[in-house]
Amino acid sequence: MNKPFAITLDVRSSLANHTGMWRSERPVYTAGLPPCQHACPAGEHVQAWLYAAEDGSYESAWRRLVQDNPFPAVMGRVCYHPCETACNRAELDSAVGINSVERFLGDRAIDAGWRLPDAAPATGRRVLVVGAGPCGLSAAYQLRRLGHEVHVHDAGEEPGGMMRHGIPTFRLPRDVLDIEIARLADLGVTFCMNSKVTDLRETMRAGGFDAALIAIGAQLSRRAYLPAGQASRVLDALSVLGSVADGERPGLGRAVVVYGGGNTAMDAARTARRLGADDAVVVYRRTQAQMPADRQELDEALAEGVRIKWLRTIAAVGEGSLTLEKMTLDEAGLPQPTGEFEELAGDAVVLALGQDVDRSLLDTVPGLRVVDGVIEVDEAMMTGSPGVFAGGDAVPTDRSVTHSIGHGRRAAVAIDSWLRRQDPPAQRQERDPVPYSGLNTWYYSDAPRSVRPRLEAARRTDTFGEVVGGLDEDTALFEARRCLSCGNCFGCDNCLGVCPDNAVIKLDGANHYAIDLDYCKGCGLCAAECPCGAIEMVPEES
Repeated sequence: MNKPFAITLDVRSSLANHTGMWRSERPVYTAGLPPCQHACPAGEHVQAWLYAAEDGSYESAWRRLVQDNPFPAVMGRVCYHPCETACNRAELDSAVGINSVERFLGDRAIDAGWRLPDAAPATGRRVLVVGAGPCGLSAAYQLRRLGHEVHVHDAGEEPGGMMRHGIPTFRLPRDVLDIEIARLADLGVTFCMNSKVTDLRETMRAGGFDAALIAIGAQLSRRAYLPAGQASRVLDALSVLGSVADGERPGLGRAVVVYGGGNTAMDAARTARRLGADDAVVVYRRTQAQMPADRQELDEALAEGVRIKWLRTIAAVGEGSLTLEKMTLDEAGLPQPTGEFEELAGDAVVLALGQDVDRSLLDTVPGLRVVDGVIEVDEAMMTGSPGVFAGGDAVPTDRSVTHSIGHGRRAAVAIDSWLRRQDPPAQRQERDPVPYSGLNTWYYSDAPRSVRPRLEAARRTDTFGEVVGGLDEDTALFEARRCLSCGNCFGCDNCLGVCPDNAVIKLDGANHYAIDLDYCKGCGLCAAECPCGAIEMVPEES
């Protein structure tokens, strides 16, 4: 057959022509910001450790994870996983169960006895950490890794802070917490328990410390005035949860009313059910949509028979009963009293109205400012007192274990820079996370989300045993492989297969590629067909 009068190329003849000179733009492999990482308050590189777990390299995955967070088994149980809310896979079917894989890796490490990475060579610097909660422990771990000598002082008998005294064992078994904290001691962190710091500067001087981190949390229960008779019982949630954590079983009665709408209120109501309350009622003066408690915690409470009284406030507490006033929302969405009242049976009232910071230590630190009840810090988390840093619930932030662990890591980096007389670390460069529209999702198979086992609701009120179970190995592996690897190459060879110029070169020993620019004419097929959006087309300089 005669060809038309035209200059054409034979099939696979492109390597005979240096078509790279035709190019006006070139493909570049990038490392985008996955939305899970962007949303993680602890700063975990979620995609990176999920990628390692996808082929069963669990120890590698765990080691990547603990670079940012030394408590994966704890976080896999108590984190409210904003990473999953941000996960692009939610638009395809359902979000990747990141939290459940994190727990699997944490539990696997416990079973296998994996140890944290060794500390760097000693720097000769000493750092005082005040507070053995999640922020203080996270900072102590990171500082020790950097080679500093770290002493953690806390007034309590055992480290853990709110993780130990504020979270019930049915959410966080104490043996899990103990093992992950013990790793820090093995790393060389020194714990000074039953050692309340009352004068920071004097403690620093006496101990020869070069810097300090205040991570005292917010452990004072917020009170509210309630008209109450002499025989009425009004307690605060932290005291109830703390006494149960210490092995006590405070008698609250058969009808218990919890006043508040946060996660502590849910924990207190669920604890009351386990202490024998037939009726545990949460009174909240706003609506469900305005409730600060995590949806998962609310659902678990409802499953255990906890009732919620929305748009109600407590007007008076009597002996065996309470008077509630009905509320309504005004145009601004604020609750307003209606003047309508109702009675509710209640043997005890548990206040869960939030926590405040104990300022007794803060007043001893010259230059440190307290604004709206919390410590003022700069971008490097340093207070107005040179060398004194602060983090966790004691500074302006959302209050959760995850946020506190992230604060500890950030504070450690800042303290290290200060000790080395270096400029404070630059703030994380704000990049936009990879959007769902940046992916070619038709390349991904259907893969329904794995569901974690749960203790039957009918059995929960008889035990403080753990409610939510973990994934087995097969299921965890499946869940890790559901990750879309947003913006990061996972070595699928698509670019290699679709390139018409044979210009993509696969590098040995890794899922990485190079572009032979002698032959790449910049058609953009590799970028268009990359499943995870890890290739960008960049204009050539003219």
